[in-house]
Amino acid sequence: MIITFRKIYLLAFIALFNACQEKESKVADRIISNATIWTGNDLQATAQAMAIAGDSILAIGSLVDMQSYKGEQTEVINMKGQFITPGFIDCHVHLMMGGNALLSVELRDASTPEEFTKRIADYAKTIEPGDWILEGNWDHTLWGGELPKKEWIDAYTKDNPVVLYRLDGHMVLANSAALKMAGIDENTPAVESGKIIKDAKGFPTGILKGNAMNPVLDAITPMTPEKKEAALTAAMNYFLANGVTSVHDVDSLGTYEVANKFYKAGKLAVRIYTIDPIYNWEKIKDTKRVDNKFLKRGGLKGFVDGSLGSHTAAFHRGYTDQPKDKGFFINSRENLYQWISGADKTDAQIMVHAIGDDAIHSLLNIYDRILEENGKKDRRFRIEHVQHIAPEDIPRLGKLNIIASMQPYHAIDDGRWAEELIGAERIKTTYAFKSLLDANTTLAFGSDWPVAPAQPLYGIYAAVTRRTLDDKNPDGWVPAQKINVEEALKAYTKNAAYASFEENIKGTLEVGKVADFVVLEKDIRKIDAATIRDVKVLQTYVGGKKVFELGQK
Repeated sequence: MIITFRKIYLLAFIALFNACQEKESKVADRIISNATIWTGNDLQATAQAMAIAGDSILAIGSLVDMQSYKGEQTEVINMKGQFITPGFIDCHVHLMMGGNALLSVELRDASTPEEFTKRIADYAKTIEPGDWILEGNWDHTLWGGELPKKEWIDAYTKDNPVVLYRLDGHMVLANSAALKMAGIDENTPAVESGKIIKDAKGFPTGILKGNAMNPVLDAITPMTPEKKEAALTAAMNYFLANGVTSVHDVDSLGTYEVANKFYKAGKLAVRIYTIDPIYNWEKIKDTKRVDNKFLKRGGLKGFVDGSLGSHTAAFHRGYTDQPKDKGFFINSRENLYQWISGADKTDAQIMVHAIGDDAIHSLLNIYDRILEENGKKDRRFRIEHVQHIAPEDIPRLGKLNIIASMQPYHAIDDGRWAEELIGAERIKTTYAFKSLLDANTTLAFGSDWPVAPAQPLYGIYAAVTRRTLDDKNPDGWVPAQKINVEEALKAYTKNAAYASFEENIKGTLEVGKVADFVVLEKDIRKIDAATIRDVKVLQTYVGGKKVFELGQK
């Protein structure tokens, strides 16, 4: 074979061009320097610096290592020793509800009936007649446990229908205007898997539980596109201020459409996994999905039961304070089986809310059956909450490779009163973080926002200390279930990415993954755990770009 001079020249030119391209590709847009980086990657747990090209990590390691990636235009950011973690991933938020709550009346910390009423009355003065007053997220335990009544607020809300959630989302207070629109009165019959609370004369008090909430929820005027955009914007700003760079929206109320609009306009600042109702699986199985690094669809969520605080979580035995009450199933076992089995065959990811020990046990049985019937594949079933699990069911999650998607803030909130409801024995495996990890369960953390604050640092504090919000358990409520800081960090990062099939692009800080990270005021691995909740988020980066800085608007 004869190689001409022209061919030799051409081959040399191609080699030189490729070498230049390779060198150019290794030049970083920016270098994060002089930091204390917890990577979440067990093979390289810590680093001093990180080189970023585009939206991804080009290299990570020592300060010396990064010098070879520095070009004339490279921005070098000296972090002055600050602590960096991967961006937090919140595995369980109600995004539109939470965004709307930021724009509505806030009742979470209302500690008296008078304060509760005043806040609603004051808010009603700021809106137009006919506008709905929604969300609220009240907590009646803060004023001794008396449930609110419509009479508390009717005089101030004659022109505005009101539907306000208890903070667990399984009980609402509706005013007379909302009840009338929903057709609920003294003649309304009992509701299956729900409860209309009535007074001694048989009239509704305004409190609705479980499926009894549906008529008033269905009567609510749908959010306009403008309100959805405002809610998404408010939610994103809130997430970023708390170091949250990705969320799993577990009840997508039109989130995908508005988020996709934001994405196309370059305005989507938080990565979102939108999840649809499982009972609609047949209608949405062929829905066109365009998944990218910012927006993902394909999860389906269902419910087994309700919540502990509203006595709607399903238990094998009755509540300690109401022995005849075992809670109830929101959906039947047979319906759940049919929905989950059918949806699993479409390769959708399944995640189901289960809180009481009977609900968790029944869901595990359904999952186990479907694993046998539908064959082996990487499906990553999730149980949302897993709050009050029976000891004998703990090993089953690891054995079946089921993800425990849990919200640690709930433990230090519910811990103030849970023992009164379920007794000293059952609380031993309530929010059983340590036992589940010991049983080789993948533990992924979230907030349940707006039921609880979307503040991962507070969640880590809760998982590590288990000190209840009333500070009456300084050594921890059920201290045997404490975990350490790095275990909690992984639940908010690495494991959370695995919980959405996205571990190849995020969740840890390593080469090739998106440069989502958080700069914290202190190294939370080395401080008194009791102070973790007070640590400030200084900066948040998404795709290598700073999207939040403390003190800047």
